[in-house]
Amino acid sequence: MESLLIPVLILALVGAGVLLAARALSRRGSRPRPEASPQPNRDPAELARAAAARLNEEQHRRLYALIAQGQAMAAIKLYFEATGEGLRASRDAVGALAAHPQPLPTSAPQQASPGDEDDTPQRFPYRYRAIASKGDVTREVSSNMLNDEIYGRIRTLAKSGDTEAAATALTRHSDISMKQAREFIALLDD
Repeated sequence: MESLLIPVLILALVGAGVLLAARALSRRGSRPRPEASPQPNRDPAELARAAAARLNEEQHRRLYALIAQGQAMAAIKLYFEATGEGLRASRDAVGALAAHPQPLPTSAPQQASPGDEDDTPQRFPYRYRAIASKGDVTREVSSNMLNDEIYGRIRTLAKSGDTEAAATALTRHSDISMKQAREFIALLDD
């Protein structure tokens, strides 16, 4: 009988351990979980504007330099440390800033007249890459004076047939020659 006592005790202890583990897991699963995102369904462009407003000029420059270098983790870490927001919120903010580039915050807002937009191109703290290809030919323009809006206007000019105006606008907002701009615009022209 003594020989059966030890295995029965071990079996009882193992059974009690399994019951305690099952109870702990069931309690853990029934707890209400905190909201995964404090701002569900938030517009990414709005999130980018709000995120950029939390950064000073130096942080803004460093963050966009990291984004341009493809160092997403370092950019998230910088945003996390600069703002004190959570890791998930920092990840979302950096993703929104990368998808919707924001201009560098300035200490004094400038009054822009209607004609200033095309006369003196604004320099952004990031480099915008525009790529056009047709067949085996691919051209790339990389400039810190381009953004989605300006490139969209250049594409619209090219598609409407005004290739010379599109090439002129492209040279104004980048550091390429008129010949290179014409080659690039020719790839956009369908």
